[in-house]
Amino acid sequence: MQKPKAILILGGARSGKSRFALKLLEKSSKKVLIATLEPKDEEMKTRIEAHKRERGSDWALIEEPLNLFSVLKQAEKKYQGIVVDCLTLWLSNLLCAGKKDEEIIQEIEKICSLLPKLKSQVVLVSNEVGSGIVPIEPLARKFQDLQGKANQKLAQVCGEVYLMVAGIPLKIKGED
Repeated sequence: MQKPKAILILGGARSGKSRFALKLLEKSSKKVLIATLEPKDEEMKTRIEAHKRERGSDWALIEEPLNLFSVLKQAEKKYQGIVVDCLTLWLSNLLCAGKKDEEIIQEIEKICSLLPKLKSQVVLVSNEVGSGIVPIEPLARKFQDLQGKANQKLAQVCGEVYLMVAGIPLKIKGED
């Protein structure tokens, strides 16, 4: 049996990324969602509840806003299928925690080096932030640059990459 390769799902807000990620692993018997969202307001809490209903009770949940590398290593020991939702919020959390650009890139590179070693099927969800205008605010530009670099690095190590548009997955890397 061929070793599973990680899958990266990119797309804009509300493009269907999370739903598609869950669908890819629906047949896995032991599966977990690693959620990076910190519920800081009512709208975010509502989103979390909607995602819980959509995912169903057969999914385990790990909430981890910062230490994604260690959580992935631990989850791999217990679960066949792992969805990380989402890398964009994780990167934002790292920025808000005061991490420097170099530290964030190191975290991304650690994850990139870990993915090929994992026995579990891993599906990563991330926003495509490079299709809009260049933001006027320095922090927003920094975020967009880091997210673009992260997506490029992850796409290199993932066996499949999809771009979600209007709920439709477009495969942009991988065999058919």
